[in-house]
Amino acid sequence: MSSASRFVRLILTEYGYQTDFAEEQPWENRRDFLALNPAGTLPVYVDDSMRALCGATVISEYLDETHGVLKRDKRLLAEDPFQRAEIRRLVEWFLLKLEQDVTRPLVRERIFKLQMTAEQGGGAPDSKVLRNARANIRQHLKYLSWLAGSRTYLAGNRLSYADLAAAASVSVLDYLGEIAWADAPQAKDWYQRLKSRPSFRPLLAERVRGVTPVSHYADLDF
Repeated sequence: MSSASRFVRLILTEYGYQTDFAEEQPWENRRDFLALNPAGTLPVYVDDSMRALCGATVISEYLDETHGVLKRDKRLLAEDPFQRAEIRRLVEWFLLKLEQDVTRPLVRERIFKLQMTAEQGGGAPDSKVLRNARANIRQHLKYLSWLAGSRTYLAGNRLSYADLAAAASVSVLDYLGEIAWADAPQAKDWYQRLKSRPSFRPLLAERVRGVTPVSHYADLDF
């Protein structure tokens, strides 16, 4: 349920990488994991030479420089500098601002705290935190709807990192049933296109232990 990890996974699949995935609970602060990333955050990418890259932005830039530049019209980061800047702005919006305002507090309260021990900060969800995060969803959904309604894709005329970052974040919230799609038809149409892509299938097939997704989560037609 890490938006940033989902973002990187989507990139890897779109670019045809063959990867192995490892589940990590960052609150456990495992020594081996901290050896890879002293910050103790997700995602972490380890290449075939066992070199580690940490953080969604760092990993996505590396993947673009080593693989994306060879994809031409299927490149997920635009060639035009101004267009690249807009893509990066939106990636930051969804993986930092939306994450801070909505995704992280909802996931922590509804999922992670159930898996944590009391010493790790686990326990019952905080209703005030949930209430504030849910209030923030409405404004973010309005912005996503505006982007989806005014552009073919969120950052322009073709699929980009911006779409994958947004869809990764939205997929987490949709799993939890936190999005009122009836209030955002343009955002819904955009997300339906994104989750119909082959790269999305592994995410839609996975389940969080002890937490069942909403009924339409894996339904490509909602």
